[in-house]
Amino acid sequence: MAWSSQRINTKGNRDCRALTVPSVQWDKLFIFTISPIELFIRGTVIYLFILVLMRILRREPGTVGIADLLMVVLIADASQNAMAGEYHTVLDGLILILTIVFWNFFMDWLSLRSQVIERLTFPAPISLFEHRTMNRANMRKQFVTPEQLLSMMREHGIEDLSKVKAIFIEGSGHVSVIPIESEPGKGDEGDRRRRTIG
Repeated sequence: MAWSSQRINTKGNRDCRALTVPSVQWDKLFIFTISPIELFIRGTVIYLFILVLMRILRREPGTVGIADLLMVVLIADASQNAMAGEYHTVLDGLILILTIVFWNFFMDWLSLRSQVIERLTFPAPISLFEHRTMNRANMRKQFVTPEQLLSMMREHGIEDLSKVKAIFIEGSGHVSVIPIESEPGKGDEGDRRRRTIG
């Protein structure tokens, strides 16, 4: 958007520039430059593709690392044109936003009625540590190292694996640590409850 300028004289013989704001093109602001159906199809395809892709790759153990954040930003940038095309108006943007919001709520609705969709949007927990043994196979699949596993324990206030009953990556990507229950009369009752990273 270009701004036009002109020189004017003021008292004191000073030269300054007066900027004029371009008028709003109301006739072009609220019109469709792309078919709403095309925008809906574009948004749907990209949304579902990224949803499946993120589930196939892996689930984050509680936090997002630098590499993961970079991947999200690059995916968003790479999918922008494929999803939006060359839209320029407010109505085009609103249709695309409504499409994404629609699929977000619709997937939640479907997950309540279909176990297949529920497993896609909220998979079953994955064991990382159980029966006093690290599950190396699952740790490799989830890209979790022994050092990261110990870090997850420390976030729950536990330093010794011998005090842990089990560690899981939940469907949300958060990590749950279940401590071994103390004998009656020993230990803190707070150690008996299941702790989950928020």
